[in-house]
Amino acid sequence: MNDFNQQTIDEFRANEGKVGGPFEGAPLVLVHHLGRKSGREFVAPMMYLADETDPKTMYVFASKGGAPDNPEWYANLLAAGTATVEVGTETYEVRVREVTGADRDRIYAEQAKRYPGFAEYEQKTAGIRTIPVLALTRS
Repeated sequence: MNDFNQQTIDEFRANEGKVGGPFEGAPLVLVHHLGRKSGREFVAPMMYLADETDPKTMYVFASKGGAPDNPEWYANLLAAGTATVEVGTETYEVRVREVTGADRDRIYAEQAKRYPGFAEYEQKTAGIRTIPVLALTRS
């Protein structure tokens, strides 16, 4: 996965935020986060959903491809409460907040409608975990 992520990151940066392959045409963000135990910086490419009413907010989904556990970046972002993102050619700071309840369900359903892979991830995790949704809001 690290090689795939690094190739995606390199392509994103070389093409002003656009990539091919499984992410072609999808909104992609690079999220910088610190390991809560290691203190090391990591960069994770993620698909996002822009908030329809707040241009400063985007949502990311801790799907981990439908795995039974959450990705490490999820716990890292929650622990830090802030992160740096790259969107297109722009880099900026964001505040991190978990979205829960009906808001989480509405946002996740919209992502799954637009990108059916997310519906598949939700089916894989049914009864195991609810895929977290995080709001990243420009500081």
